[in-house]
Amino acid sequence: MRDGISGALVCRHDIYVQLLEGTLEAVHAAYMRISRDDRHVGVKKLVSRPITERFFGEWAMLHDPAISLIWNQQQIKDGILDLIPQTEIIDMFQSISSRSRFENFDH
Repeated sequence: MRDGISGALVCRHDIYVQLLEGTLEAVHAAYMRISRDDRHVGVKKLVSRPITERFFGEWAMLHDPAISLIWNQQQIKDGILDLIPQTEIIDMFQSISSRSRFENFDH
């Protein structure tokens, strides 16, 4: 676990959605590194909130190859990430966390 951060990365050819879990300072530092990295385009923070328990505490970074991403390409082009409630994003990662205990995910 780099810098005490755990989380999940959802990858698809048109979008990446990442959840970072850890102390406020560690997550902020990781987010700033990602934002400054010119390999990443259109970085946007969708949710920021304190947590009492990690979804992915057992993994440094769980890789979900877009199995869980519920938005289609047109919805993403139309800007759904600016419109959906934060709870829907959190629910998606919570679902990944629950399923990952029973399925063969890369971690």
